[in-house]
Amino acid sequence: MPKPAVIVVGADKGGVGKTTVSRTLLDYFSANNVPTRAFDTEFPRGTLKRFHPDITEIVDMTTTADQMKIFDTLNSAAPSVTVIDVRAGLLSPALASLRDIGFLDAAQSGQITFAVFHILGPSIASLDEIAETASFMHGAKYFLVKNFINNTSFFEWDQATYKTYFHRIKDATELTIPKLNEMAFEQVEVSSVPFLKFVANKGHHDEPANYSFVLRGYVRHWLANVWSEFDRIQLTDIVGKERSGPRPTVSGAGIGAPPEK
Repeated sequence: MPKPAVIVVGADKGGVGKTTVSRTLLDYFSANNVPTRAFDTEFPRGTLKRFHPDITEIVDMTTTADQMKIFDTLNSAAPSVTVIDVRAGLLSPALASLRDIGFLDAAQSGQITFAVFHILGPSIASLDEIAETASFMHGAKYFLVKNFINNTSFFEWDQATYKTYFHRIKDATELTIPKLNEMAFEQVEVSSVPFLKFVANKGHHDEPANYSFVLRGYVRHWLANVWSEFDRIQLTDIVGKERSGPRPTVSGAGIGAPPEK
C-alpha cells in the first residue's frame, strides 16, 4: 500500500489563481487513475467544491476539528492522494499548523509524501512569501508556480531580484502555468465543471453538453500544456503511483491514446 501523499496548493496573497491550479491537479490525477480526495479551505462558501463536488469537502483549516478531518484520516482514507486548496492568506499559517501537529516531522522521516505548490503573484511582496515559507520546506517537494492564467504580462520582476529570492529554497522546482484564452476560461467558470468534462463536452454526471467547439479546443490545448509540466516533474512518481500504459492525453472525447508524431 503506497504511503499517503498530501499536496498543499496556496499563496499568502489572493487573486493568483491557486484554485485553478488545484483543479488541473485533480484532472491530471483522474486521468492517471490516481485515487484522490480534496479539501477546499475557503470556508464556508468554497470554490473548488463547485467544480469537483464528488471528491471535495469544505473545511475550516484554522480549527482543530477540521484539521483532524484531514490528517487523522490519511491512512484510513481510500484515496492515496490528498489535495488541500488553501484559501488566500492562509498558506503560512497552514504550514505553521502542520509543523505544530508534527506533520512536517512525519514528512521529513518519510512516513508521508508532502508537496507544496506555491502560487506566485506578480509583485515583490509575493516573492517575500518564498522567504516566509522556506523554514517549512524540510521534507517537502517545493514547487514555485508562475501562473499566467490571469494576465499575459503577469510577471515583470527584475530577473536578478527574482533569482535571489528563488535560490533561497534548496531544491525548489519552478513550474509555469500558461495563459488560457479568456473567453474559454470564463465559459468553464460558468459551466462549473472540471476542465476535462468541458473538453469532453459533458456535464458533471456525464450528460451531453453543448459547449463551444472553439472554446473546448482552447481548453484542450492549454490543459495539455499544463499536463506536460506535471509530466516534466514526474508528478505521478512523486505521489507513489507508477503509470501503466501510455501517457494519457487530452482529447475531444476525454482521455485517449497519445497522438502519433
